Amino acid sequence: MFLGTYEHALDAKGRVILPAKFREELEAGAFLGRSLDGCLALYTASEFEKVAQEMQETARRGGEARNVVRAFAAGAAEATPDRQGRITIPAHLRSYAGLVRDIVVTGALTRVEIWDAARWREIDGEAERAMVAARPGLEDIGI
Repeated sequence: MFLGTYEHALDAKGRVILPAKFREELEAGAFLGRSLDGCLALYTASEFEKVAQEMQETARRGGEARNVVRAFAAGAAEATPDRQGRITIPAHLRSYAGLVRDIVVTGALTRVEIWDAARWREIDGEAERAMVAARPGLEDIGI
């Protein structure tokens, strides 16, 4: 399970050092892809397989769903950490997520998310406001 928020920076080669807490789960194989809200998602090999199977089921619906699957698969890349715990983020994925230098790596339970730092601050602020607004109903899920 991936938890926490970590500030990092891309190096000149488009690499980022992953938090030490995340590396062990990812060293057996990891995959990087576009995610919602303009971030990247980093999956373990087994979680990526689950996502791929779910997408194949979705693609059977036809039309637009197939195009979503195509875009996701075409944009995905293998991203197993090296010995220093770094992954290289391909240029097309850096462009998609607006990653230039300062980034935030967050745990999102079953995946790791990689955000442009400024975009993360916006999303995190929206999430905090949503939690405050939904406060009366959050007790049902243990918050």
